[in-house]
Amino acid sequence: MLPLVSTPDDRPALCFPGPDGDRVLTYRELSGAASRLAAELPVGGRVAVWATSTLETCVAVTAAVLAGVAVVPLNPRSGERELRHVVEDSTPELLLCPPGTELPEVLVALPRLEVDASPAPDTPPFTRQVDDEEIALVVYTSGTTGPPKGVLLSRRAVAANLDTLARTWGWTGQDVLVHALPLFHVHGLVLGVLGPLRLGGYLRHLGRFDTGALTRAMAAGGTVLFGVPTMYHRLAEAVGEDPALVRELAGARLLVSGSAALPLPDHERLTAATGQRVVERYGMTETLMNTSVRPGDQAGPGTVGTPLDGVELRLVDDLGQPLEPDAPGEIGEVQVRGPNLFSGYLNRPEATAEAMADGWFRTGDMAVLDAEGRVRLVGRRSTDLIKSGGYKIGAGEIENTLLAHPGVAEAAVTGEPDPDLGERVVAWIVPTGPAAPTLAELADLVAAQLAPHKRPRRLRVVESLPRNDMGKILKRELRA
Repeated sequence: MLPLVSTPDDRPALCFPGPDGDRVLTYRELSGAASRLAAELPVGGRVAVWATSTLETCVAVTAAVLAGVAVVPLNPRSGERELRHVVEDSTPELLLCPPGTELPEVLVALPRLEVDASPAPDTPPFTRQVDDEEIALVVYTSGTTGPPKGVLLSRRAVAANLDTLARTWGWTGQDVLVHALPLFHVHGLVLGVLGPLRLGGYLRHLGRFDTGALTRAMAAGGTVLFGVPTMYHRLAEAVGEDPALVRELAGARLLVSGSAALPLPDHERLTAATGQRVVERYGMTETLMNTSVRPGDQAGPGTVGTPLDGVELRLVDDLGQPLEPDAPGEIGEVQVRGPNLFSGYLNRPEATAEAMADGWFRTGDMAVLDAEGRVRLVGRRSTDLIKSGGYKIGAGEIENTLLAHPGVAEAAVTGEPDPDLGERVVAWIVPTGPAAPTLAELADLVAAQLAPHKRPRRLRVVESLPRNDMGKILKRELRA
């Protein structure tokens, strides 16, 4: 049986903000609180967790891990239609939530069990033999191409992926992880909670992102920071006027960004101010983490690194044929296989079969490899690959180039039908001031930095770009 939580002792395990100061549990206190709850959970089956950024969520997930019960994390910001779909699809037997939680109407029919996160150091550890292939989590996709699908993540996949990340990053039980990620998805819950708990480390969660709170948490011993590009963008804006923040980021052992590409200007500002290179990694709900930049890798920003130990990765063409490994720079779809893969989609055998190709998972992400085998993502096949004038164009590199213009605060690139080219490149920008850059300015910038055929041929100026909870731009909404 794979232990997903370290041995109980008196080291601090979890810290969350509370109304009267920090709420802290040691490993012994967490074991007691989780064991107390685990004894009340059903054998087998699934439980839903109202996954707020609180100590109660961590206790609920730890209890389910001890009991061998699959967790369905619920996003508290989801609408009723999405919540209804997730609950009807996953059929949890219980809903675990903090005391006094006011739940949406769609959830009131579920049997409810309030989570007591108070320390219980004298409660004997709960033990149950659980097979490594048993499902630990059912995490639902964002549903951008249809109803959200429940991704079945086994204990084996979670443990294997956390262990290879630990080796790659030198991540140990001595590290203090700081983050403000929500706890209903892989980044915040698997990496951000189960990661430190498996290693015996300490998690200081900020509750919500705030540069002042982050500075204080790093000053209190933080060594590793996890974030998404929206958070790092705010840090990049703040470092010019906040010497305390600069000092703490400069002293961190590791800064990691994920869930979307970190724009080049933010990379450059943070490195110039702190001397730190933000490490990017690449993963998906179905695969957990696939690649990472290695600490100390001198390659410039824009890459998500090389495959993790045990993860096999290849690029394939439009016919599914592997690209030649000695032909760097050619765009192909990323396919991966290894112990990190999911066990399938809940109740969706057809979708599971469609996602696989001879044991390889078809990610739908498009990328190129450099001569050293580093992966550079250029976008999703469905939304970010533009076929214009016989060329395959990735939206990501154009977006990074547009963001280098001082008049561009945010940028997105899409394609739209063109009778001559097939598709034309469209730039969507949020300007930094009242006067937006012209299409000619931006087209010249892209043509000079990349290639003429990648220049935008239409410009749309907007007040904001639609984003999901992880900061990813919702391009389908732009097109609509």
